[in-house]
Amino acid sequence: MPKSPDPQEGPDPQDLWRAATRRLTEAGIDGARLDARLLLEAAFDWKPHALTLGTPAVSAEGLARLEGFIVRRLAHEPVSRILGLRDFWSLPFRISPATLDPRPDSETLVQAVLDRTERAAPLRLLDLGTGSGCLLIALLAERPQAWGVGLDRAPAAAALAQSNAASLGVGGRAAFAAGDWTEALTQMPTGRFDVILSNPPYIPLGDRAMLAADVRDYDPALALFGGVDGLDPYRRFAVDLQAFLVPGGLLALEIGWDQGAAVQALLQQAGWCAVTCLPDLGGRDRVIVAYSPQIEPFCDAPR
Repeated sequence: MPKSPDPQEGPDPQDLWRAATRRLTEAGIDGARLDARLLLEAAFDWKPHALTLGTPAVSAEGLARLEGFIVRRLAHEPVSRILGLRDFWSLPFRISPATLDPRPDSETLVQAVLDRTERAAPLRLLDLGTGSGCLLIALLAERPQAWGVGLDRAPAAAALAQSNAASLGVGGRAAFAAGDWTEALTQMPTGRFDVILSNPPYIPLGDRAMLAADVRDYDPALALFGGVDGLDPYRRFAVDLQAFLVPGGLLALEIGWDQGAAVQALLQQAGWCAVTCLPDLGGRDRVIVAYSPQIEPFCDAPR
């Protein structure tokens, strides 16, 4: 006969998974089954996929942690925020309330820079609004001869980015500082850069109410909103950043899905060259690349 369950053994892990999934589903949480598994693994410190590979141990401490995690997810806090960790470019980044939660769409910006630089080149990179440092660190991981500087207006974000760089093996080639973008650059003896990149705040202030709760309530407003029309950072970049790039240097900017034409026009009017809009994997405008002017008549040469 099958063995009767021992009442001292505690809840069955599969039952916990089903119950957590049901609670999240009833609250309208998309991806409830996956979220429940990730929260269980974290609460009980199980290895990934332990639920499908065996019968992992259940502890009273883990049950208390799990309940806290579920309550937070029911309030639409993202799993990455609950765990303090987000994978980006196949690298694990710690995140905090001071940083944006990196999205897969931003990998389009990393790829755009990689496509336009040489692996062995001793590149000098600048990341404005670095947040967790995910963009700069991903590029340094792919460009072993490069070094970079990341700036963020939030000191806590700059400190966390430095910690991420160290844990991901590029700390010796990265420096992070707090400051107001171009104003901070004037105080840094770094010279000019080969590449400047940024995922700036670009959401119009009037769109706040339309944002999903997991963005509106948990991403820092400093990293989300770019003025009345969302274009304030690009206006500054268009005018200010040529002074910090070498001639022919690369500028790569993430944009909102409907901002391609407007940002292209701002850069072209300011004299940037070969301004191009690139789509993300969903086919939406996502990245603008441009080059600082070189000696004429080569400014408009295709790249």
